[in-house]
Amino acid sequence: MYTIESLSGRLIDEAYRMKASDIHIVPGEKEAVVRFRIDDELFQKDGLTRNECSRLISHFKFLSSMDIGERRLPQSGALTLYINREPVHLRMSTLPTIHDESLVIRLLPKMSSKPLTKLSLFPSATFKLLSFLKHSHGLMLFTGPTGSGKTTTLYSLIDYAKRHFKRNIITLEDPVESRSENILQVQVNEKAGMTYSAGLKAVLRHDPDMIILGEIRDAETAQIAVRAALTGHLVLSSMHAKNAKGAIYRLLELGVDMTEIEQTLVAVSAQRLVDIVCQFCGDSCTLYCRLSRPVRRASVFELLYGKSLNLCIEEAKGRCGGIKTDTLKMLIRKGIALGYLPSKTYERWIGHED
Repeated sequence: MYTIESLSGRLIDEAYRMKASDIHIVPGEKEAVVRFRIDDELFQKDGLTRNECSRLISHFKFLSSMDIGERRLPQSGALTLYINREPVHLRMSTLPTIHDESLVIRLLPKMSSKPLTKLSLFPSATFKLLSFLKHSHGLMLFTGPTGSGKTTTLYSLIDYAKRHFKRNIITLEDPVESRSENILQVQVNEKAGMTYSAGLKAVLRHDPDMIILGEIRDAETAQIAVRAALTGHLVLSSMHAKNAKGAIYRLLELGVDMTEIEQTLVAVSAQRLVDIVCQFCGDSCTLYCRLSRPVRRASVFELLYGKSLNLCIEEAKGRCGGIKTDTLKMLIRKGIALGYLPSKTYERWIGHED
């Protein structure tokens, strides 16, 4: 019989060893379940009684400085633990349900930057990404859903630039997911007034060469990022958009002028993190086999730059249409045809689009 303290430690330790990205503690009518998200799939781990679930969630809320007595409103908190002498940052989020509170814990272990050569399913995308770093100024955008590997790609590019270029690199993140030497990392703290827009204004006065923004979320941040790119800085940031072309329309929605987009936008990358076919199990890989494989997933990049980017900007102006690029649809089809990706990858990431 585990105490609540030992149970909480065991869950975090197992999730860390299994390289889970999230822990879900979900209450039900009679009992609760614990699920781990591993490689974008949920696996049921343990069953809990309603009393154990309530006490476990209260314990995590206490550790992350949340209000234990408040169960009617959603809350968020943070906590840093050390596992095998390595810091693991935990982000907590509670949500009231019809049965009881639910808790999701996002695990953010210290990341070691992966070599860019091991990120992409197709090596040509790697060389194109590296070529964009040679620009002295401009705006590079990385789009994709949550968990698509945008942050890993950004840190790999930072690591490469740090080793090959003598540049002052400053990051502005929420939260800082990986500590890196020889670059300045700034933590967003909206409660204290340190928003993306306020932080970016301060960063511009700190003589940066490269600015890494965690995400462009609002019109003010978009305007300042574009202004930074116009005044001689290379700005890399992420943004939510359906595909690479969609980032142009998203900037327009945020109030960025089309002329400024033409003057600043260097490249847009839309990426997806896809499962690689297991050489033993085929398309359906068991959890045990999945955990024993050193490489389980790779990124697929749709890159928009040069002539294709200019044509898409002209399309956004309404001057032409039907621009075809190496879309995610084509790249995933190619990966399936070559036997690298499971056939279900297409339905998962593309669906039934024409």
